[in-house]
Amino acid sequence: MGAPSALPLLLLCACCWAPGGANLSQDGYWQEQDLELGTLAPLDEAISSSVWSSPDMLASQDSQPWTSDETVVAGGTVELQCQVKDHEDSSLQWSNPAQQTLYFGEKRALRDNRIQLVRSTPQELTISISNVALADEGEYTCSIFTMPVRTAKSLVTVLGIPQKPIISGYKSPLREKDHTTLYCQSSGSKPAAQLSWKKGEQELHGEPTRAQEDPNGKTFTVSSSVTFQVTREDDGAIIVCSVNHESLQGADRSTSQRIEVLYTPTAMIRPDPPHPREGQKLLLHCEGHGNPVPKQYLWEKEGSVPPLKMTQERALIFPFLNKSDSGTYGCTATSNMGSHKAYYTLNVNDPSPVPSSSSTYHAIIGGIVAFIVFLLLILLIFLGHYLIRHKGTYLTHEAKGSDDAPDADTAIINAEGGQSGGDDKKEYFI
Repeated sequence: MGAPSALPLLLLCACCWAPGGANLSQDGYWQEQDLELGTLAPLDEAISSSVWSSPDMLASQDSQPWTSDETVVAGGTVELQCQVKDHEDSSLQWSNPAQQTLYFGEKRALRDNRIQLVRSTPQELTISISNVALADEGEYTCSIFTMPVRTAKSLVTVLGIPQKPIISGYKSPLREKDHTTLYCQSSGSKPAAQLSWKKGEQELHGEPTRAQEDPNGKTFTVSSSVTFQVTREDDGAIIVCSVNHESLQGADRSTSQRIEVLYTPTAMIRPDPPHPREGQKLLLHCEGHGNPVPKQYLWEKEGSVPPLKMTQERALIFPFLNKSDSGTYGCTATSNMGSHKAYYTLNVNDPSPVPSSSSTYHAIIGGIVAFIVFLLLILLIFLGHYLIRHKGTYLTHEAKGSDDAPDADTAIINAEGGQSGGDDKKEYFI
């Protein structure tokens, strides 16, 4: 029973016998004060950590430092901040995942120009690491050399930036209704990135992203594929493969592939002018579309043999339309992918041609003139009626008194009675 009871005393003596210029870390190592070397000397494994957790030796919780985990993109800069409330006249220290001392207070311990001191006070030690590499990832330790030594961990996560994706598998050109498979690949992401597909603004549902670890053991190469059937509407379409990763912070990183689709032509006949009339010049344009573009056009008229025209020109010209040109015309557009025929019915005797703008203008002017002439006629009629009524009143006044005469002679005499004297002017009626 004597030996066990003497063990705490021996351990205490061992602690007091620590070499000059060294401090005991929480991990059970003696931390040498040679800061440039940053080396650690192991302590005998017989010393149990339970010694340091004895209630009689625990310091105030105010002496416990604290840190935070950090995430940084490869090539960026990360700051490591360590704070303590009660420093107990001791300095803070930062160590890297390899347990090499980086800074002890204001003193640099590791010759690495990427590591700089940001702030050093009795309650805080903040350092920065620039141009961070994937090898810098791991747990960094902040220590304060009290009794016992207290530490805090800061996990630094380094994100690997994915490379621009590469699209493969396209064989130009494609034919309408063909099925094609495209492949996309991107390397260097950490953690593994995700790939997505689009055709224009339409999302394509490809195979799930597959991830494979790169030879460095830290980053990943991701790949995906998509299969779809092409139509004539896909001619000239842009297929986009995008890589999605938190290190990009919303920035676009994608690759596009333009696809070409061969398809049979289509044709449509367009008249110029749209509503032809007899005597006009008419052009019938055969508008052919396709990939490749139609190079040959054949014009025909139903009931007419042989064909009217076979040429590379699209238009059929009528210099002077007449009624005999009426009929149904066909245009066949031909390319290496096939042909297509369009029809147009020409009716020269169309009785209701669409009025032109000038004709409409003249019709409006004619209507206004006719309305004015109508008003003038009405005015003349009223004026003539007025004059006639006025003249009738005057004659009746001259014959006043004849209404009561028993015969015509007496009426004349009565009418003349208004005259002065019998030798005055007389009027005779025959």
